[in-house]
Amino acid sequence: MSTTSFSRLALPDALLANLDSLGYRAMTPVQSRALPAALEGRDVLAQAQTGSGKTAAFGLSLLARLDLASSRIQGLVLCPTRELADQVAEALRALARRLANVKVLTLCGGAPFGPQLASLEHGAHIVVGTPGRVEDHLRRGTLHLGGLATLVLDEADRMLDMGFQAAIDDIAAQTPSRRQTLLFSATYPAEAAEGGLAGFTRGLLHEPHIVRVEDTHNDATIEQHFYVVADEAARLAALRRLLLYYRPASGVVFCHTKRDTHAVADDLNAAGMQALALNGDLEQKDRERILVMFANQSVTLLVATDVAARGLDIDGVDAVFSLGVAHELDVHTHRVGRTGRAGKQGVACTLISEKERFRLLQLSEQQGEEYEPEPLPEVADTTPLAAPMATLQLGAGKKDKLRPGDILGALTGDGGIAGDQVGKIKVLARSAYVAVARGAARQALAKLERDRLKGRNVRVRRVTQ
Repeated sequence: MSTTSFSRLALPDALLANLDSLGYRAMTPVQSRALPAALEGRDVLAQAQTGSGKTAAFGLSLLARLDLASSRIQGLVLCPTRELADQVAEALRALARRLANVKVLTLCGGAPFGPQLASLEHGAHIVVGTPGRVEDHLRRGTLHLGGLATLVLDEADRMLDMGFQAAIDDIAAQTPSRRQTLLFSATYPAEAAEGGLAGFTRGLLHEPHIVRVEDTHNDATIEQHFYVVADEAARLAALRRLLLYYRPASGVVFCHTKRDTHAVADDLNAAGMQALALNGDLEQKDRERILVMFANQSVTLLVATDVAARGLDIDGVDAVFSLGVAHELDVHTHRVGRTGRAGKQGVACTLISEKERFRLLQLSEQQGEEYEPEPLPEVADTTPLAAPMATLQLGAGKKDKLRPGDILGALTGDGGIAGDQVGKIKVLARSAYVAVARGAARQALAKLERDRLKGRNVRVRRVTQ
């Protein structure tokens, strides 16, 4: 039996059968190192990058140890953002598909309290939520964690960056002292090597099993390039030049500050490239809309801070561009890992000033590679990058019984557009987004404005240029 086979773990047969149906053939490194200890009931402190399989690493442990006969809350997963909480809850429901009547509930800010209260009254086995909203429910007495068996902190370092330490301390204080704690982080602070994260995790973990999965980048799939620039104006000009040279269908530009994200996005849009800024100042609905548009190819470029981009499992990024080496070298490695996934080719370009050359030496020493600056490439095609799709937003969603098939049918019916002109469809609780070929956007908008959907008129608007 392979050492990476799920069948060697003490998992219920229903979970194992479901893993096979979901296409899980072998454990990823973080799963093979964290799951055995988690299934034994031990605390775990694990570092692993987004996309490494960490949700299954803690999710399978949570599900395997549930007492399904009890309706008390046995697992609590805290996430830094509503978006990540929704992703985690969806993944847990998929993993639990063949278990009987497992209820996974999300409690996140930005959503009304009423429906959450009604769901809590009916009980749940696992709650996935953001620290602020979970703390609110505890304060109101609408959430009780006296029977909690496992507390999971997902993207723990990002929650610390966002100022959630006090909320997490308060939540942990209202859970049993003998609970299990599983902590997952994308970066790996040095203190962890000494047995625990200083400050943030003090009192949360008891003799944790420590897992560190190095962010490895295969030279065959990711090309790293470094370019020296003279000043800030030259940095922006170099970025535009690199974008025109590599012409990614999707790319992420990393900046140090929120202000930088707006300045860089404005510069790129002025140059005729479709870019949107992603930072911590955005309201949840705007963040949600931006990420949907990026995922469905209505926007070519995201300009983001490291904090804003953390916790997002963005697949299919062709290239990443850094306007400087990240302050922490592990964060730079995390940026690079956004591209070249699943064996696909990726490019990572970093711009540095003369004063930052020492950071390049540090990065070379850390990664055991000899990185040298290169001259900027010559550009043959100066046509601005153009996103192939446009996004339409509908004012109805899951709560209105709207399904992706309803939207597809409405778009491709009499007088509509061709099926191959319809892209990704994302249906949320109260709204929905559909990507259509940019050249067909006007016709698609007119079709949805003219026809009834699910027997009624639905508001629709175009949310891309």
